[in-house]
Amino acid sequence: MKGHNKNQNKFNEDFKRMVVELYQSGTPVKQLTSEYGASDVSIYNWVKKFSPVKFEDGTVATADDYTKIQKELRRLQEENEILKKAMAIFAKR
Repeated sequence: MKGHNKNQNKFNEDFKRMVVELYQSGTPVKQLTSEYGASDVSIYNWVKKFSPVKFEDGTVATADDYTKIQKELRRLQEENEILKKAMAIFAKR
């Protein structure tokens, strides 16, 4: 399992985004794998992660953005619960 993580971190985020941009501009995956040393599976995963999706209201987000937003939402919900509990404690005094 450790080897898998090591491979996953072999390429930084900027590199992955560059490969996705090349893919989106028409560069075939086979060419990208031979030029940059990433597997086709990795490239397709990066495309899925970094390709923008346009919403009805015109906003654009990637799967990566969505994951970050979910984490931030959970963090804010936890903070909100802590504050509610603190308010209840102070209201009793």
